[in-house]
Order: sequence, then C-alpha cells, then structure tokens
Amino acid sequence: MSLLYNPAAMDASQVAQVSLRLQYQQLQRSGAPQPDLFDTEFRCHSQNGEDGILLYLFSILGHTNRKAVEICAGNGIECNAANLIINHGWRGLLVDGDRANIEAGQTFYRNHLNTRFSVPALVCSWITAETVDNLIAQHGFAGEIDLLSLDIDGIDYWVWRAIRCAQPRVIVLEFNPHLGPERALTLPYDPHFRLDLSDQPYQAGASLPAFVKLGREKSYRLIGVASLGFNAFFVRNDVGADLIPERTPAECFAHVERLRDYGPSWLDGMYRNGQRWDEV
Repeated sequence: MSLLYNPAAMDASQVAQVSLRLQYQQLQRSGAPQPDLFDTEFRCHSQNGEDGILLYLFSILGHTNRKAVEICAGNGIECNAANLIINHGWRGLLVDGDRANIEAGQTFYRNHLNTRFSVPALVCSWITAETVDNLIAQHGFAGEIDLLSLDIDGIDYWVWRAIRCAQPRVIVLEFNPHLGPERALTLPYDPHFRLDLSDQPYQAGASLPAFVKLGREKSYRLIGVASLGFNAFFVRNDVGADLIPERTPAECFAHVERLRDYGPSWLDGMYRNGQRWDEV
C-alpha cells in the first residue's frame, strides 16, 4: 500500500463521508426508519465494511473526545480506527505485536497529509490480560473513549475482561462463529497463544454469547453483526438505547446470511483433536 494517498481521492472520500454523516443525522431527526447495519457498510481503511458501520454509529450516537484504541491493529493503515483518524480527526492508540507493522504505520501517518501533525500513538507490544490495562492508561486513553476495537485472534475474551481503565462508548470485536449462538465458550487463557492459520476452522477466540455475557457484566449491549459474520458491535448501555436497540446472538445468526446454516456440526468440529473450550 502506498504511504501517500492521492490528494484528490482523499478529498473526495472526506466529502462523501461528511455528506453521508449529515444524511444519517437528518434521517434521525425526521424520525424515519434507520438503515440496517448491512446497508451502511463500506470499506475505506477497514478490512471489510466496518468503516461504514462505524461512521453510521457515530453519526447517530455522536462522539465525546474522538479517542479510539485498537488492539492488534496490524500496521494501522488497514484497521477499524484508521478511517476515523485519517478522515475525521480522531486520536488513536494503535497496538500490535509486530515491530515491522508499527514502523510501517509510523511512516505512513508521518507522511499522510491529514495526520502528519497529529500522528496517532503506534505501540509495539504483545498484549495479554496482565498488560493491556496498564498500556492503555500509560498512553493517555484511560477513562471515557469513543471506540475500542479488539481483534487478537485468540484470547480476545480475556483481554476485554481485563480492560477496566477505559470505558469505550462503542466496541467492535471479532467472535468465532463456529462456536454458535447458544453457548458462552472461549479459548482457555494462554498469554502466549498464537493462532495457527493453517488450522481451519480457526481454533481461537470466543463465541458471540460469551461476549454478550461479558458485555452485560460491563454494561454493554450487542447491537448487530457485520455481513461477513464475524465482527460484532456493542454499545454502552447509557449511549443511544432509544436509537439503536439490543440484538440477541440468535437474532444475529438468523439475520446474517453466512451464519444461517449454522448447525451442531460446526460446534462439534471445534472440539476435534481434544481442543478445550472454557464455558464462561
């Protein structure tokens, strides 16, 4: 990916997104039905359609300090917080365990016309439940923030459970759809866990019900799942409860085409070779 974008293309993207944000806000004021999350998806810097969903959510819910924390952000160029940082002036803490990723991201943001005077914090760190809270606080992102994005491909459940210093208004995280919509299951905690990309389906992460259960303990509600069927969106209960209602895991599995074929064989396959899952 180029370290500098074509300025004309950047301007066009920004103008389109501002226009779209104003349209969402006008819909809200008029009392018209709100769009389905699927219909708001688009990709600018996110891996899939998360950029569009997040633009919609913050158009409707508003924002406070425009702070975003992303755990396992890769190089920070293609991640869920990047569009908000680049095109909407947000401040970011982008964390990844690969130093080459962090160095590439630092170069990109130092050279980008929109961020060269406000480079986000890009931090190389191996994230565990023992280290995540202190890292967030050390870099000035404790307290209320607008967004937390979590995509570790492993011990995500345990890391979210360990985050106590920050209170994000919106959370996007990756769940393991093969664990189904009924049982609250997670990979056992192992701070040294590394995903084996050759082992399909992935033996990693946690089920959507596990995250919903943890979210309720932390005062968050599930509001939907992206169309590809592995990213879930949560909103803090005191934010926009009258605007964006709660959804159940069963409703999300029924609504997402890629998840409608779920059956017991999916879950059975996750227990092969003696794989252990913790019920939480």
